[in-house]
Amino acid sequence: MRSALAASIVAELTRRGQTLASAESLTGGMLGALITDVPGASASYLGGVISYATSLKTTLAGVDEATLAKLGPVAARTAAEMARGVARRCNADWGLATTGVAGPEAQDGHPVGQVFIAVSDRSGEVLRVRELSLHGDRAEIREQAAAAGLALLAEALELDGVAAEVDDANVP
Repeated sequence: MRSALAASIVAELTRRGQTLASAESLTGGMLGALITDVPGASASYLGGVISYATSLKTTLAGVDEATLAKLGPVAARTAAEMARGVARRCNADWGLATTGVAGPEAQDGHPVGQVFIAVSDRSGEVLRVRELSLHGDRAEIREQAAAAGLALLAEALELDGVAAEVDDANVP
């Protein structure tokens, strides 16, 4: 299902002549991998930033230092600024971001499975931000977060039929 969703996203972006960049924390490159597994992804996917360390969320992904100081790396605003920042820094039409806690332990008061994903457009408008409460082991949480990121982007792109596919696959 995820590969079909990624293929639909790549096809739509290519049809529109638009580009995508990703900023990933807990998913550690999984979003980029899902997208680049699609033949022809290079027509629309510019690349991504893996900002696993908090400091890289500022230097690479464009998160304001004040946001990190006030809210930390696991927050809706942090995800939104990551999406906006990666779109701007990569000169992409769309930015997609993930941040959260995969485990095995809670982080800075955030429980394992708390994840934020966000989508921004070229103008810097954050179109979607979603908080998730995921369950499973570390690998399952990371996979669910990556799948949810694709689903959120598909929603922002208004891809027909995607919502039903996502629901059928029990993707959060």
